[in-house]
Amino acid sequence: MSSDTSLQHRVTAELIWDPAVTSSEIGVTAKDGIVSLSGQVETYDEKMAAEAAARRVYGVKAIVMEIEVDVPLSFKRSDVDIATTAVARLAWNVAVPPDCVSVKVSKGVITMTGEVDHHFQFEAAERELRHLCGVVAVNNLITVRPQVDVAAVSDRISEALDRSWLFDPKTVTVTADGGTVYLGGTVRSMQERRDALGAAWASPGTTAVVNSIGVV
Repeated sequence: MSSDTSLQHRVTAELIWDPAVTSSEIGVTAKDGIVSLSGQVETYDEKMAAEAAARRVYGVKAIVMEIEVDVPLSFKRSDVDIATTAVARLAWNVAVPPDCVSVKVSKGVITMTGEVDHHFQFEAAERELRHLCGVVAVNNLITVRPQVDVAAVSDRISEALDRSWLFDPKTVTVTADGGTVYLGGTVRSMQERRDALGAAWASPGTTAVVNSIGVV
């Protein structure tokens, strides 16, 4: 069995195993570590769950998402209903600062804009709206405000990676230019690459991350 075929089978098995992925219409192809997911699902949340499942599989270097969200009639909601619910859900989420995020909805696509102080707030807002009925996509255009002290950003991130058992500090490089963090080097899996990205965003002062870490 070729390595591409083996990877395709492993990703397919992970999708079947994940209870959050219920669609039987997801196709998987693999070539040189690049996995493409295609087909249809009923919710945007399931689409994101399929992507996360594929990312967990060892050997996946990158993912091409071609899955479409085909909302069934029982899940369909008007844009007005989606917008009203989205505003209420964000207001109830304590991780999202009040009056910092604006919402626009067009044909089931939610677009968020605004400014927050930390990246976890950016993620919390997106995560809150992924689960809404009728949503086909979430465009998160929220920005993270620059912090005053960004001089030690790269040092703080390097220290965080050194504390983790996941990373060999010799294989991951961190540099910063103002609030923009540049990650380089190599890791063993897409999940480790994502964890390094999370560590970079967790540092106060980070406003953007350029992730050039390779998976080997």
